[in-house]
Amino acid sequence: VQLVESGGGLVQPGGSLRLSCAASGFTFSSYGMSWYRQAPGKERELVVTITSNGVITRYANSVKGRFTISRDNGKTTVYLQIDSLKPEDTAVYYCYAKATWGQGTQVTVSS
Repeated sequence: VQLVESGGGLVQPGGSLRLSCAASGFTFSSYGMSWYRQAPGKERELVVTITSNGVITRYANSVKGRFTISRDNGKTTVYLQIDSLKPEDTAVYYCYAKATWGQGTQVTVSS
């Protein structure tokens, strides 16, 4: 199992990013996928999960209305569209599935 995140970067408040997580080594379409994040000095927290058939089970309260998860089973990739970014969204964002973590992608929101 391998999960590779990309798409992070430095963005100004109010900006947007689209994170990607490319998965391999398992039957992607059969598994739920999750995005987590870990801010400096804080515990890793669940941001959102999407089931194998595309049902979004939850968003963290702090990101509702700004973050959107989606998946492309043909490309074995899960995405996280992040809009209206805030400084408190600064964190390393991780993809998680099948008891495996990706390496993370850094998102920094700063003017």
